[in-house]
Amino acid sequence: MKSIYVKASSEPYTIYIGDGIRHQLKELLSKTYEDVMVITDTHVAPLYLDDILHALGSDMKVSSYIITAGESSKSVESFEACHTEAINKGLNRHSLIIALGGGVVGDLAGFVAATYMRGIDYVQIPTTVLAHDSSVGGKVAINHPLSKNVIGSFHQPKGVIYDTQTLTTLSDQEWRSGMAEVIKHAWIHDQDMLQACFRLDTFSEESKEVVEHLLWKGISIKADIVAEDEKEQGIRSFLNFGHTLGHALEAEFGYGTITHGEAVALGMDFALFLSERYTQQESLPREAYQHWLNDHDYPIQILGSLSIEPLIDRMKRDKKNKQQSIRFVLLNKTGQPTLHSFEESTLRRELELFKEYWTSVK
Repeated sequence: MKSIYVKASSEPYTIYIGDGIRHQLKELLSKTYEDVMVITDTHVAPLYLDDILHALGSDMKVSSYIITAGESSKSVESFEACHTEAINKGLNRHSLIIALGGGVVGDLAGFVAATYMRGIDYVQIPTTVLAHDSSVGGKVAINHPLSKNVIGSFHQPKGVIYDTQTLTTLSDQEWRSGMAEVIKHAWIHDQDMLQACFRLDTFSEESKEVVEHLLWKGISIKADIVAEDEKEQGIRSFLNFGHTLGHALEAEFGYGTITHGEAVALGMDFALFLSERYTQQESLPREAYQHWLNDHDYPIQILGSLSIEPLIDRMKRDKKNKQQSIRFVLLNKTGQPTLHSFEESTLRRELELFKEYWTSVK
């Protein structure tokens, strides 16, 4: 088992990563709680909920609430339902919420914890590759039909317990979604890590040691950034590489039609396209990245049929924008991100050129 200490100014905590560590949950909690509510989903509950309940033991009052799996559950309705369950179970300011699942469960349960009785403790137990990113850093939120993660807060967990054994039950699509965030960390921080990602064959068949090392590296990168910029006033915005177009694609195609990570993976190619034209100081291995997308079955076919105006409208609502311009994280070179703002007319032209490029390489 490895551990990473996150020096967040508001709430320092420890991330544990290892094989089978969900069974050590009680020992890994930072303190004892009388009341615990586990929030999970319909995919994860049959696989791991009993393990978590057993690990917590009988000396705590433990309940569980199961949401429908999928991005559609990051909604006001699910948020209210979780609060109703917490009230009915008698949770108070000294209780604990456990988020058992992927990014959807973590974001929703974290936001419930941030707002229930003005904030109670929660612990993340991620069960997907994608959640190596979303479970760290304390950004919790739900979606609005017009914009992703626009209703949310910063609320650091009391700990993250990442059992890599749970990754054995993931689908190919879940692997694609999660590995997009792994390679994102490489693009913005680490050339060697990027090359290691390019060498991956079938994600789910890679050795446990290789996958765990890449996950540990990605978590370490994010933990260092969060420690320096918890509330995204500076360098934490670099973690949004690929997300401006990615969020727009995810919302436009419908939450759940294309996964968050798949959308971000495509958004990163657009960010590389823009980097080549506006900021690039050294050659970026964009062609190698496109081969990587194709080899791992990311849905690149949609890029030749983009509807430009709806995407522009969605990107204009992005919460990271300033002064009516649309902000992107671009790269001067691998490991050196920078922020660049675009006027709407310029961005429209660049999206048209990007679409033409992908139409030509179909």
